[in-house]
Amino acid sequence: MPYHIEPELIIDGTLYTLLAFSVLTWTVILFKIWEFSKDSYYNRRFYNRFWDVPDLAAAKTLPGHVSRGSLARLANKAYAWLDGRQQSFGQHLKYRGVPAELLEQTLTLQMQKEQRAMESGLTLLASIGSTAPFVGLFGTVLGIMHAMHEITQSGSTSLDVVAGPIGDALVATAIGIAVAVPAVLAYNFFLRQVKQQRGDLENFVASFMHIAFTPDNQHQE
Repeated sequence: MPYHIEPELIIDGTLYTLLAFSVLTWTVILFKIWEFSKDSYYNRRFYNRFWDVPDLAAAKTLPGHVSRGSLARLANKAYAWLDGRQQSFGQHLKYRGVPAELLEQTLTLQMQKEQRAMESGLTLLASIGSTAPFVGLFGTVLGIMHAMHEITQSGSTSLDVVAGPIGDALVATAIGIAVAVPAVLAYNFFLRQVKQQRGDLENFVASFMHIAFTPDNQHQE
Protein backbone atom coordinates (compact mmCIF):
# COMPACT_ATOMS: atom_id res chain seq x y z
CA MET A 1 0.00 0.00 0.00
CA PRO A 2 1.50 3.39 -0.97
CA TYR A 3 2.49 5.32 2.13
CA HIS A 4 1.13 8.63 0.83
CA ILE A 5 -2.44 7.22 0.79
CA GLU A 6 -4.31 7.08 4.06
CA PRO A 7 -5.49 3.48 4.65
CA GLU A 8 -8.71 4.75 6.19
CA LEU A 9 -9.59 6.52 2.93
CA ILE A 10 -9.20 3.30 0.92
CA ILE A 11 -11.20 1.27 3.44
CA ASP A 12 -13.94 3.90 3.60
CA GLY A 13 -13.95 4.05 -0.19
CA THR A 14 -14.51 0.29 -0.27
CA LEU A 15 -17.46 0.57 2.10
CA TYR A 16 -18.98 3.44 0.13
CA THR A 17 -18.57 1.39 -3.04
CA LEU A 18 -20.50 -1.47 -1.44
CA LEU A 19 -23.15 1.00 -0.32
CA ALA A 20 -23.49 2.24 -3.90
CA PHE A 21 -23.76 -1.38 -5.08
CA SER A 22 -26.53 -1.98 -2.56
CA VAL A 23 -28.48 1.11 -3.66
CA LEU A 24 -28.15 0.12 -7.32
CA THR A 25 -29.21 -3.45 -6.56
CA TRP A 26 -32.40 -2.49 -4.75
CA THR A 27 -33.21 0.19 -7.31
CA VAL A 28 -33.00 -2.37 -10.13
CA ILE A 29 -34.95 -4.95 -8.09
CA LEU A 30 -37.83 -2.58 -7.37
CA PHE A 31 -37.92 -1.31 -10.95
CA LYS A 32 -37.90 -4.81 -12.46
CA ILE A 33 -40.64 -6.00 -10.08
CA TRP A 34 -42.78 -3.06 -11.21
CA GLU A 35 -41.90 -3.64 -14.87
CA PHE A 36 -42.66 -7.38 -14.89
CA SER A 37 -45.84 -6.95 -12.85
CA LYS A 38 -47.14 -4.25 -15.16
CA ASP A 39 -46.32 -6.19 -18.33
CA SER A 40 -47.88 -9.39 -16.98
CA TYR A 41 -51.08 -7.54 -16.12
CA TYR A 42 -51.27 -5.89 -19.54
CA ASN A 43 -50.53 -9.18 -21.31
CA ARG A 44 -53.26 -11.08 -19.46
CA ARG A 45 -55.80 -8.38 -20.23
CA PHE A 46 -54.82 -8.14 -23.91
CA TYR A 47 -54.69 -11.93 -24.34
CA ASN A 48 -58.21 -12.40 -23.01
CA ARG A 49 -59.66 -9.61 -25.14
CA PHE A 50 -57.73 -10.61 -28.27
CA TRP A 51 -59.11 -14.14 -28.37
CA ASP A 52 -62.64 -12.97 -27.63
CA VAL A 53 -62.96 -11.02 -30.89
CA PRO A 54 -64.24 -12.76 -34.05
CA ASP A 55 -61.43 -11.82 -36.44
CA LEU A 56 -58.23 -9.79 -36.91
CA ALA A 57 -60.17 -6.78 -38.17
CA ALA A 58 -61.92 -6.58 -34.81
CA ALA A 59 -58.66 -7.24 -32.97
CA LYS A 60 -57.10 -4.18 -34.60
CA THR A 61 -59.81 -1.98 -33.12
CA LEU A 62 -59.29 -2.99 -29.50
CA PRO A 63 -59.20 0.14 -27.30
CA GLY A 64 -55.86 1.66 -26.40
CA HIS A 65 -56.04 0.86 -22.71
CA VAL A 66 -56.27 -2.83 -23.64
CA SER A 67 -53.57 -2.80 -26.31
CA ARG A 68 -50.63 -2.41 -23.97
CA GLY A 69 -47.77 -4.71 -23.04
CA SER A 70 -45.38 -6.89 -24.99
CA LEU A 71 -48.13 -9.09 -26.50
CA ALA A 72 -49.96 -6.03 -27.81
CA ARG A 73 -46.74 -4.69 -29.32
CA LEU A 74 -46.22 -8.03 -31.08
CA ALA A 75 -49.76 -7.95 -32.43
CA ASN A 76 -49.38 -4.33 -33.59
CA LYS A 77 -46.18 -5.27 -35.38
CA ALA A 78 -48.04 -8.07 -37.15
CA TYR A 79 -50.93 -5.76 -38.08
CA ALA A 80 -48.50 -3.22 -39.53
CA TRP A 81 -46.73 -5.90 -41.57
CA LEU A 82 -49.98 -7.33 -42.92
CA ASP A 83 -51.27 -3.87 -43.85
CA GLY A 84 -47.96 -2.95 -45.46
CA ARG A 85 -47.94 -6.15 -47.51
CA GLN A 86 -51.48 -5.52 -48.71
CA GLN A 87 -50.70 -1.94 -49.74
CA SER A 88 -47.33 -2.66 -51.35
CA PHE A 89 -48.75 -4.61 -54.31
CA GLY A 90 -45.43 -6.46 -54.58
CA GLN A 91 -43.42 -3.26 -55.03
CA HIS A 92 -41.22 -3.66 -51.93
CA LEU A 93 -38.52 -6.27 -51.66
CA LYS A 94 -39.17 -6.89 -47.96
CA TYR A 95 -42.54 -8.41 -48.86
CA ARG A 96 -41.11 -10.77 -51.48
CA GLY A 97 -41.13 -14.40 -50.42
CA VAL A 98 -43.38 -16.76 -48.51
CA PRO A 99 -45.71 -14.48 -46.49
CA ALA A 100 -45.89 -16.77 -43.46
CA GLU A 101 -42.11 -17.00 -43.20
CA LEU A 102 -41.66 -13.25 -43.64
CA LEU A 103 -44.24 -12.48 -40.96
CA GLU A 104 -42.68 -15.00 -38.60
CA GLN A 105 -39.27 -13.39 -39.13
CA THR A 106 -40.76 -9.95 -38.39
CA LEU A 107 -42.33 -11.19 -35.18
CA THR A 108 -39.14 -12.98 -34.17
CA LEU A 109 -37.22 -9.71 -34.46
CA GLN A 110 -39.85 -7.99 -32.33
CA MET A 111 -39.62 -10.78 -29.74
CA GLN A 112 -35.87 -10.30 -29.56
CA LYS A 113 -36.41 -6.59 -29.00
CA GLU A 114 -38.88 -7.33 -26.20
CA GLN A 115 -36.46 -9.80 -24.63
CA ARG A 116 -33.64 -7.26 -24.63
CA ALA A 117 -35.93 -4.82 -22.86
CA MET A 118 -36.86 -7.46 -20.27
CA GLU A 119 -33.20 -8.32 -19.69
CA SER A 120 -32.13 -4.72 -19.15
CA GLY A 121 -30.59 -4.32 -15.71
CA LEU A 122 -29.92 -8.03 -15.22
CA THR A 123 -26.29 -7.68 -16.28
CA LEU A 124 -25.82 -5.10 -13.54
CA LEU A 125 -27.30 -7.47 -10.94
CA ALA A 126 -25.06 -10.31 -12.12
CA SER A 127 -21.98 -8.07 -12.03
CA ILE A 128 -22.74 -6.80 -8.52
CA GLY A 129 -23.48 -10.32 -7.30
CA SER A 130 -20.15 -11.61 -8.56
CA THR A 131 -17.92 -8.66 -7.58
CA ALA A 132 -19.35 -7.42 -4.26
CA PRO A 133 -17.77 -10.25 -2.17
CA PHE A 134 -14.38 -9.52 -3.70
CA VAL A 135 -14.75 -5.80 -3.06
CA GLY A 136 -15.59 -6.62 0.56
CA LEU A 137 -12.64 -8.99 0.77
CA PHE A 138 -10.41 -6.26 -0.63
CA GLY A 139 -11.56 -3.93 2.14
CA THR A 140 -10.96 -6.65 4.74
CA VAL A 141 -7.42 -7.30 3.53
CA LEU A 142 -6.61 -3.59 3.61
CA GLY A 143 -8.20 -3.31 7.05
CA ILE A 144 -6.16 -6.21 8.43
CA MET A 145 -2.97 -4.79 6.95
CA HIS A 146 -3.73 -1.44 8.56
CA ALA A 147 -4.61 -3.14 11.87
CA MET A 148 -1.36 -5.12 11.86
CA HIS A 149 0.58 -1.96 11.18
CA GLU A 150 -1.11 -0.20 14.11
CA ILE A 151 -0.55 -3.21 16.38
CA THR A 152 3.13 -3.27 15.46
CA GLN A 153 3.46 0.40 16.26
CA SER A 154 1.71 -0.01 19.61
CA GLY A 155 4.00 -2.87 20.60
CA SER A 156 1.16 -4.74 22.29
CA THR A 157 -0.15 -8.13 21.18
CA SER A 158 -2.88 -8.60 23.75
CA LEU A 159 -6.23 -9.99 22.61
CA ASP A 160 -8.00 -6.69 23.26
CA VAL A 161 -5.61 -4.84 21.00
CA VAL A 162 -5.60 -7.45 18.19
CA ALA A 163 -9.26 -8.56 18.11
CA GLY A 164 -10.86 -5.11 17.81
CA PRO A 165 -9.18 -3.84 14.60
CA ILE A 166 -9.30 -7.24 12.88
CA GLY A 167 -12.97 -7.65 13.77
CA ASP A 168 -13.68 -4.25 12.29
CA ALA A 169 -11.83 -5.22 9.13
CA LEU A 170 -13.95 -8.35 8.69
CA VAL A 171 -17.07 -6.19 8.56
CA ALA A 172 -16.24 -5.30 4.94
CA THR A 173 -16.42 -8.96 3.89
CA ALA A 174 -19.75 -9.38 5.68
CA ILE A 175 -21.14 -6.29 3.94
CA GLY A 176 -19.87 -7.54 0.57
CA ILE A 177 -21.70 -10.85 1.04
CA ALA A 178 -24.83 -9.06 2.26
CA VAL A 179 -24.81 -6.96 -0.90
CA ALA A 180 -24.13 -9.92 -3.21
CA VAL A 181 -26.84 -12.29 -1.94
CA PRO A 182 -29.89 -10.14 -2.92
CA ALA A 183 -28.29 -9.35 -6.28
CA VAL A 184 -27.73 -13.04 -7.11
CA LEU A 185 -31.18 -14.11 -5.90
CA ALA A 186 -32.87 -11.29 -7.82
CA TYR A 187 -30.88 -12.09 -10.97
CA ASN A 188 -31.97 -15.73 -10.92
CA PHE A 189 -35.58 -14.79 -10.21
CA PHE A 190 -35.79 -12.21 -12.99
CA LEU A 191 -34.01 -14.51 -15.44
CA ARG A 192 -36.74 -17.07 -14.81
CA GLN A 193 -39.37 -14.38 -15.40
CA VAL A 194 -37.72 -13.48 -18.72
CA LYS A 195 -37.83 -17.12 -19.83
CA GLN A 196 -41.48 -17.45 -18.86
CA GLN A 197 -42.50 -14.28 -20.69
CA ARG A 198 -40.41 -15.29 -23.70
CA GLY A 199 -42.35 -18.56 -23.76
CA ASP A 200 -45.65 -16.66 -23.62
CA LEU A 201 -44.56 -14.50 -26.54
CA GLU A 202 -43.52 -17.53 -28.58
CA ASN A 203 -46.86 -19.23 -27.90
CA PHE A 204 -48.73 -16.11 -28.97
CA VAL A 205 -46.72 -15.86 -32.19
CA ALA A 206 -47.41 -19.51 -33.01
CA SER A 207 -51.14 -19.02 -32.40
CA PHE A 208 -51.19 -15.77 -34.38
CA MET A 209 -49.51 -17.44 -37.34
CA HIS A 210 -52.27 -20.05 -37.46
CA ILE A 211 -54.97 -17.41 -37.94
CA ALA A 212 -53.09 -14.72 -39.87
CA PHE A 213 -53.43 -16.39 -43.27
CA THR A 214 -56.79 -18.04 -42.96
CA PRO A 215 -59.10 -17.20 -45.89
CA ASP A 216 -61.41 -15.07 -43.74
CA ASN A 217 -58.60 -12.92 -42.34
CA GLN A 218 -56.86 -12.58 -45.69
CA HIS A 219 -60.09 -11.31 -47.16
CA GLN A 220 -60.37 -8.73 -44.37
CA GLU A 221 -56.80 -7.39 -44.65
